[in-house]
Amino acid sequence: MKQSKKGSFIEALTNTAAGFIISYAATFLIFPIVNIDSNPSKNFVVTVFFTLVSLLRGYLIRRFFNGK
Repeated sequence: MKQSKKGSFIEALTNTAAGFIISYAATFLIFPIVNIDSNPSKNFVVTVFFTLVSLLRGYLIRRFFNGK
C-alpha cells in the first residue's frame, strides 16, 4: 500500500522527534569526550540542525521508496 506524502511526513516527523530527544541527551555525553566546549544552548542548536537534516532525509528516502 502506498503512503501519502502527508503520511510520509508524519512518520518522518514522529521518528525524528524521538531521535531529537535521544540526540540532545547524547550531546551532553559525547561533546565532553571529544573535547568540544558545550552548554545546553549550544547543544540545542546543534541538535536542531541535525534534526532538520534527519527529517528531510527521512522524508526523501520514504518518498523515493514509495515511488518504486
